[in-house]
Amino acid sequence: MRRPLAVIVLLLFAGCATYAIRNFDSRYGAARPKEEVAATGATVEYERDIRPLMEGRCLVCHGCYDAPCQLKLDSYEGVLRGASKVRVYHSSRLVPDAPSRLFEDAQTTADWRTRGFFPVLNERRDSPEVNLRAGVMAQMLDLKEKQPLPADKLLPDTFDLSLERNQQCPRIEEFDGFAKKFPLWGMPYGFPALDPAQHKKFTDWLALGAPVGKQQSFDAALAQQVDEWEAFFNGESLKQQLAARYLYEHLFLAHLYFEDAGARTVFFKIVRSRTPPGEPLDMIATRRPYDDPGVARVYYRLWRDPASIVAKTHMPYSLTPARRQRWRKWFIDADYKVTQLPGYDAKTASNPFLTFDAIPARARHSFLLDEAQFTIMNFIKGPVCRGNVALDVIQNRFWVFFTPPQSAAPEQFSKFLASQGENLRLPAEVESGLWSIAHWRRFAKSQSTYLRAKTDFIRANLKAYERAGLNTFWDGGGTNPNAVLTVFRHNDSASVLQGLIGEPPMTAWLIDYPMLERIHYLLVAGFDVYGTASHQAITRMYMDFLRMEGEMNFLAFLPQEQRKAEVARWYRGATDSVQEYLDAYFEHEVLPTPVPYKTDQPKLELFNLLYAREANVLNHAHDLERSGLSRTSIAELSKLSQVQGVPASLLPQVVLVKIKGHGLLTITSDSAYTNLSSMFGEADRRFVAEDRLTVANGVIGAYPNVFLELDESAIPELVKRIGELASEEDYGRLLDRFGVRRTDPRFWALSDSVLADYKRAEPLASGVLDYSRYENR
Repeated sequence: MRRPLAVIVLLLFAGCATYAIRNFDSRYGAARPKEEVAATGATVEYERDIRPLMEGRCLVCHGCYDAPCQLKLDSYEGVLRGASKVRVYHSSRLVPDAPSRLFEDAQTTADWRTRGFFPVLNERRDSPEVNLRAGVMAQMLDLKEKQPLPADKLLPDTFDLSLERNQQCPRIEEFDGFAKKFPLWGMPYGFPALDPAQHKKFTDWLALGAPVGKQQSFDAALAQQVDEWEAFFNGESLKQQLAARYLYEHLFLAHLYFEDAGARTVFFKIVRSRTPPGEPLDMIATRRPYDDPGVARVYYRLWRDPASIVAKTHMPYSLTPARRQRWRKWFIDADYKVTQLPGYDAKTASNPFLTFDAIPARARHSFLLDEAQFTIMNFIKGPVCRGNVALDVIQNRFWVFFTPPQSAAPEQFSKFLASQGENLRLPAEVESGLWSIAHWRRFAKSQSTYLRAKTDFIRANLKAYERAGLNTFWDGGGTNPNAVLTVFRHNDSASVLQGLIGEPPMTAWLIDYPMLERIHYLLVAGFDVYGTASHQAITRMYMDFLRMEGEMNFLAFLPQEQRKAEVARWYRGATDSVQEYLDAYFEHEVLPTPVPYKTDQPKLELFNLLYAREANVLNHAHDLERSGLSRTSIAELSKLSQVQGVPASLLPQVVLVKIKGHGLLTITSDSAYTNLSSMFGEADRRFVAEDRLTVANGVIGAYPNVFLELDESAIPELVKRIGELASEEDYGRLLDRFGVRRTDPRFWALSDSVLADYKRAEPLASGVLDYSRYENR
């Protein structure tokens, strides 16, 4: 009985949908994909009037891959593309989905319609009335104006703000039913409505048919720089072509810019093209950057990115004459030969140690360290907008150090690395299909074999490593602030910042070249956001190995007994298999302790020694002393770093604090765990007693959970209230005093102020923040 009933229901729905479409067709004409609308004589246009409004009110939720209904509103092209009922993030996907990357996987609105995207603008008869009545965006704004939020502190339970919520994604033919069922769900969803002037501007633009306007064009100087860099990326020799491929596979997510571009920075992306410089760009779109391009010769071109800058995915990277000179020195003028270019077979292309074996390891390492923050940031700020797979494998705050590009035994190390290509293979070589435990065992065995070989190599060159001592930690040549980083995890997102921020953390990593390269090809070049659940699982499990390797590299500089004590603390309650794997690190005391410790707290002593070693390159931008606040206020705020346990756990992960007349601070809640050795049961491994707070100058994190606003004179009260938090009721009273909830009529004014402060403080690194994690507490 159930199966025939289900069929009947489906037929009824299909019949209703067909009737609704025919009804709209008869009233407003047949739908035709809308391409770019010229702004000839328009009083309101996208580039001049709507883009800034869109950034401040729409892009804060519709800027990343996890934008509701895949409606990305960071560009005019995204508005034209519209929405989809298909979710990008699907934790139980058994077969890979077709990628739907804006600008890459389709080039016209008509192409997107064939891929299942439906319009949010009117695509029927063009008239002001029809443009408003037959467009989802216009109807969403109208619904919000007619049905504003209730005048309460918290949103009612009818609002689902969870990331995994069932998304409605109504087409225009379905909108009446949606509005009847969810009358309060107009746009902006779960936030106050636009003010009357903004609403009028938006609806005037939609009534005109959404004209685009003119984007700022290149000037001659900018065009010349593009030509010069494209010439560099497309040299004819085999050595130049191999180097260009290496640079592309590491820079494909970067927002490239020229430092002397003038008052308004223009960002580019390096892409693969079928056409050489001087001809119209013909972009090659593949699932991964090292997939077969399908042409005999690839050209690397600079494509101007028209999208607004979103903090979550923004990674600025400067192109300067000095940088080009360094690249030429490392990759072109270096003494090595290329007799044949590597192919694109998945098993070799996914392994940089095989593909780029001809390029000296020191050159590759120098490149990755030159912008180490960018290198690490790639796996955190890439298009993976929900980073649970990569991020539940790292602590909530830890410090990162690097080995220098010059190994303690350089010639021997190059030979060792060349011999380890097979052991350094990565999961991306396996097709994103069903899970296979055989695959996992093979990678685990390869990692263990590599670590044994690494141990033997260090023992064979022990005197060289003993002489190196703390010189094993790269000091940035005394000038490069990328030498030391702090990583913050904010649940399913994270931040990477230069400098040593906060109190000494529980863990730290020392990353060598093989680890740095594998992180990139595991979590950036080789990670497929549209891939299967098994692909994500094996990626996460391999990252366990890399985390442990980085941690053990650091612990090697502590006395042997202290190493064991730290591991016992970091991996409390870990499974027997994990414990056995960790025990392998202690089978041989590879390095004698290189530091003559003088206290009974060697880890803290080591941190202090490293702090002194890196003093010349430490970035202090996030020090409270840079906030402009008085010494008294800074001393009060510093007390927050001593808050531990329940009070710290009651604060959300990212709290942005607006100090009137000064700027922004961030308070992060650093959640503690007994261990991070499993991708399951994370909540069961929470260890609230060790939760801590970190307070810093400026903005940390792309996803603020709440805004606080106060005068400097109220800082002592804020610190006292946070330290005394004991319950949700206490936290609610804290918000009553200082918070600006998502229902607050002041929300948008404060948001505008926050974004303006952020841009003034970090004109290149800032972007539009994402409010999809903003709390309703």
